[in-house]
Amino acid sequence: MRAISQDAYGTPGVLREVRLPKPVPGPSQVLVAVRAAGVNPTDWKHRADRRFLDRLPLVLGWDVAGVVEAVGYGVTLFKPGDEVFGMLPYPYGVGSHAEYVTAPARTLVHKPAGIDHVQAGALPLAALTAYQALVDTAEVRAGQRVLIHAAAGGVGHLAVQIAKSLGAYVIGTASAPKHDFVRELGADEVIDYRTVDFADAVQDIDMVLDPLAGETRARSLDVLLRPGGTLVSLLNGGSPQEAAKAAELGIRVETLLVESDHAGMKAIADLVEAGSLRAHIEATFPLADAAKAHALGETGRTTGKIVLVVE
Repeated sequence: MRAISQDAYGTPGVLREVRLPKPVPGPSQVLVAVRAAGVNPTDWKHRADRRFLDRLPLVLGWDVAGVVEAVGYGVTLFKPGDEVFGMLPYPYGVGSHAEYVTAPARTLVHKPAGIDHVQAGALPLAALTAYQALVDTAEVRAGQRVLIHAAAGGVGHLAVQIAKSLGAYVIGTASAPKHDFVRELGADEVIDYRTVDFADAVQDIDMVLDPLAGETRARSLDVLLRPGGTLVSLLNGGSPQEAAKAAELGIRVETLLVESDHAGMKAIADLVEAGSLRAHIEATFPLADAAKAHALGETGRTTGKIVLVVE
């Protein structure tokens, strides 16, 4: 099979197309013929240095959408020919940037009939991150005020939609050219973080979703959250001083690392089928052009998701 591999850490130029043996599903696994696979910030970060994956050569990719080709012993959820999507176990189950990949059966769910593989391949990791932050961690309820930083980004634009599905009042931060896009997603307010100090613009927030960390995280904690509120960060960066301040203010601060989640994927599929969740596709690239996809993502100026398409 064709796959995108790297023998060194570094720039997008380390990625190259190689031929690898087609995998065989083991017990409780399925073999998926990949049709589309999202490219996420964690992909280019792991390409650039070791992080969680201290092994080379390395095939990246956690998002997957495709067709079940074979099932291993004990699998009852799927049959060959089923269209599926999901997230491979993060971080060590990586490998979807290839023509075929094996996955634990319960990391996947059936693809909703109303979306294509590109749309399905864009969703899993980013949507699960948003869902696990909003629903599982913060337990957002109808009527609560939710602030989503980088609301036009891969996680952010899905988080806006999920938060609205929960009945929350949603405020997003984004650059001015992306305000119309964020409003179309359902945001009630949008703040231009380049010209407006968000700390002056909003108050009394029940939950903050922060993909940025650093100063954004510290200032969100300091001035925005109500006592009893929750700040969920997607990047580690907290300090003992921050933890002490959170405790003093009665605010919960969590750093989230996304996990494979069969129930969460089913909830995401349900939102898709209800018309409440859809990924915005910034660009698609053929598998062989994975380096170009990484280079685009690293500009930091994309809206929504980038997807590799496997013919």
